[in-house]
Amino acid sequence: MDIKDKKLPSDILEHAKELHKSVPLIDAHNDLPGRYREKVKNNLSKIDINKPQKEFFTDIPRLREGLVGGQFFSAFVSPEIKKEELVQSTLEQIDLIYYIINRYPQTFQLAISANQVEEAFNAGKIASLIGVEGGHSINNSLAVLRMFYKLGARYMTITHNKDISWAASATDGGDKKGLKKFGEKVIKEMNRLGMMVDLSHVSLKTMNDVLNITKVPVIFSHSSARALVDNPRNVPDDVLMQLYINGGIIMVTFVPGFISNKGNKYYKKMKKELKYLEDSKKYPKEKVKKEVKKWCERNPGPEVTLKDVALHIDHIRNLIGIDYIGIGSDFDGTFFMPDGLEDVSKFPMLTAELIRIGYSDIDIKKILGGNILRVMRQVEEAAQK
Repeated sequence: MDIKDKKLPSDILEHAKELHKSVPLIDAHNDLPGRYREKVKNNLSKIDINKPQKEFFTDIPRLREGLVGGQFFSAFVSPEIKKEELVQSTLEQIDLIYYIINRYPQTFQLAISANQVEEAFNAGKIASLIGVEGGHSINNSLAVLRMFYKLGARYMTITHNKDISWAASATDGGDKKGLKKFGEKVIKEMNRLGMMVDLSHVSLKTMNDVLNITKVPVIFSHSSARALVDNPRNVPDDVLMQLYINGGIIMVTFVPGFISNKGNKYYKKMKKELKYLEDSKKYPKEKVKKEVKKWCERNPGPEVTLKDVALHIDHIRNLIGIDYIGIGSDFDGTFFMPDGLEDVSKFPMLTAELIRIGYSDIDIKKILGGNILRVMRQVEEAAQK
């Protein structure tokens, strides 16, 4: 297989596509709603994703080409906005996800349960789910958490890139800080509601603290294996072993900085540039990201390919087994993607790579959607309504 030429034996690629048609590929993390907020302040009329969008990794033609069966859309707002705006801004993102679903009813169908995911898939629609990215969004209120659940949010990422008052992030205070008392209440309430706890973005101690108190399986919505790439956003082997005991799932991400050591070095340089721009106050906050993107264009990243993603999947399978792996791309949440996985149309390429290296159809179906559907059902069944 030649990644650079994007060539695959036609029989392997066709086999991959058939697998996608038999079970919903459920991607646990896509930041398209954030791009709407960033680009057009959530004005849907200004961007029609029924047409190709060169500046995005996601649009309807490519979702269809990629045979996506289920998509968790991220309701994310920056933890650095004013505290009094957090809840309203998150509600605006959830509202936007509903508008996307309602604007394109031939493509999307809201799903708030595992059964509804399968119903949408069987109807030829993309099951559309909501994940709230960052516990800062509830602004220290269990009532807000409950309302997000009632609005359809089926997971919440405990932190984003910054520590919050009740939990530590992987990329702020370091791995020695964890969950506080109110954080324990949040986890217990999420268990009670039937809302999946997402441990992507959290510190090592927060991971361990949550795994010690949760009564149901947890997820990592977009993380990979720290044994292969020593990035704090990835999951160490000892935590993966606890995940096996917990029965949860790690949704392997495509972010080059998390799946490749070369990509990780480049990612660190990019973060330095971002910090420099933020500290210099040369640009307004809303323009800093654009300047970082320009820096990336001037300083192209190293070669990272879908084979790197497959290596993370393989490592996790060898360590804890096939039943605890899924896909969490992070399309539209980063500046560039691996060769062979440039946008949402390319999911079958990864499936074809797994076929090529010897994964069985049964194992691949578990990775594509079977495992996350199993976790969703376990969390739903344990809820105390």
